[in-house]
Amino acid sequence: MTELRTLRNYIDGEFRAAADGRTTEVVNPVTGQAYATAPLSGAADVDAAMAAAAAAFPGWRDTTPSDRQKALLRIADAIEERAAEIVAVESENTGKPIGLTTTEEIPPMVDQIRFFAGAARMLEGRSAGEYMEGMTSMVRREPVGVCAQVAPWNYPMMMAVWKFAPAIAAGNTVVLKPSDTTPASTVLLAEILGEHLPKGVFNVVCGDRDTGRMMVEHQVPAMASITGSVRAGMEVAGSAAKDLKRVHLELGGKAPVVVFEDVDIPRAVEDIAVAGFFNAGQDCTAATRVLVHESIHAEFTAALAKAAADTKTGRPDDEDVLYGPLNNAHQLDQVSGFIERLPAHARIETGGHRVGEEGYFYAPTVVSGLLQDDEMIQREIFGPVITVQSFTDEEQALTWANGVDYALASSVWTKDHARAMRMSRRLDFGCVWINTHIPLVAEMPHGGFKQSGYGKDLSGYGFEDYTRIKHVMTSLD
Repeated sequence: MTELRTLRNYIDGEFRAAADGRTTEVVNPVTGQAYATAPLSGAADVDAAMAAAAAAFPGWRDTTPSDRQKALLRIADAIEERAAEIVAVESENTGKPIGLTTTEEIPPMVDQIRFFAGAARMLEGRSAGEYMEGMTSMVRREPVGVCAQVAPWNYPMMMAVWKFAPAIAAGNTVVLKPSDTTPASTVLLAEILGEHLPKGVFNVVCGDRDTGRMMVEHQVPAMASITGSVRAGMEVAGSAAKDLKRVHLELGGKAPVVVFEDVDIPRAVEDIAVAGFFNAGQDCTAATRVLVHESIHAEFTAALAKAAADTKTGRPDDEDVLYGPLNNAHQLDQVSGFIERLPAHARIETGGHRVGEEGYFYAPTVVSGLLQDDEMIQREIFGPVITVQSFTDEEQALTWANGVDYALASSVWTKDHARAMRMSRRLDFGCVWINTHIPLVAEMPHGGFKQSGYGKDLSGYGFEDYTRIKHVMTSLD
């Protein structure tokens, strides 16, 4: 038996086991075997982390934006320097391909931290002025306080960055909980951040849903931020309402990919297949719900099925794979369940099965023939499964695209500029891509509407979400 590695919480500048000694096993999804243990934190651990964050807040709040910028820039440099180590830990934790994780996750993470380092020094507000005779008014923008943050398992280290970077840049302190299935890279990030931040500014508490619930319900945080399922978001919003905490929610997605008859089919198929299967489709913005004009439906579907069949999944060290396993046994069951419940009128064009007997690998899958009200159209699959529907005209495409509870991301594929502009105006999603799908940049906001949540990640808007505004008025007499 291989000895399991021991992960620990990071509280007030120290690595600690859970106060009551409880742990949970961390499983490598490539093998399905445990390789580490992590704390299963309880109330005492949450209390300690919140106390540390609260004690550190006044000092961090009062640092200059320049000092916060310098700290974040040092953190970005350290992540860049230790990229190979971080990727190795993330790959073991998630099964992600080493090469793609190195090129597709580390550079954006570093860039995002550097963006928020700059944002710390670029707070915008109205100029002071006299809006009442004899009085001058001004607006102060301030950090909100302690932030309780819960990150997901699909992009553990990148989502940790999306959480802590804007919060810390704005002068807040953080208690962050990674997913119970993927804590390893967040614990490593804590080590890196701890070398560049005062103790208590950044804290990591490992644990399960109950741990996250304790964090959100705790009296100390002024804000709760979660990236996760709609169910989890609703629970967080309900819990936070009890004492009127601010809430920042990035939840599920069901991105429509609307393909019109004038597209370059081979190019569109290639790009959509990558955007649908990347990270095993475990992405809230994944291109998993394709709507194709009826005149090219058959040709497009056949080409997409071939692209899927040519897509490779496998172990992290295989340079030819696009994606690795699903994250955990529960997610494998979830994805398999959608396929097992397919209605008779649906057709599996390719895939639709587990790959191998070890780990949680699932074949790239394309399903056609589904109706708008079918489960696979309405619910988030979060796996390497792309559905294809046929539409007759622009109006029907819009009705079907908008006809889900989610509203995070979407894309339109056409050479007709006017049509693209009409669609981008009427698509009810927080992001609309035109002739591409899935690229993100630090300068632009990411966040949805409806059951995809509210609040923005990235951009100046995401930074402002971690601030509050105060009116200050002074007499001129």
